[in-house]
Amino acid sequence: MPLKKTSADRRSASDAFAEARREQERREKTYRERALKIHPWVCARCGREFSGKKLRELTVHHRDHNHDNNPPDGSNWELLCLYCHENEHSRGLEADWHDGPTPGEGQETFSTHRPFADLEKLLKADK
Repeated sequence: MPLKKTSADRRSASDAFAEARREQERREKTYRERALKIHPWVCARCGREFSGKKLRELTVHHRDHNHDNNPPDGSNWELLCLYCHENEHSRGLEADWHDGPTPGEGQETFSTHRPFADLEKLLKADK
């Protein structure tokens, strides 16, 4: 017989999720602030410079993709604009997608068209 979830269970799960979210935001804020102090406010990919209100568009990218690897010297970070950061992560997803088998892979190709079949004969005729 399945167990029913009580409102207290839902509340505790919701509280746990909210706490995890707050912790993540706190962690991100601290390494972002440190990265902004260490690195110039320039996107490491496209070279666009940031200041003022636009600075919020500059994000911290973890080179090894491990958000818990935050060395004090900032060696695992690079500042990327929103667009380059999105591109960096989507390239990994595309690579995973492209690693699969290619349609038609392993099948023998049958082509009946031979565009250069009589080329030698044509060249000799021109002489």
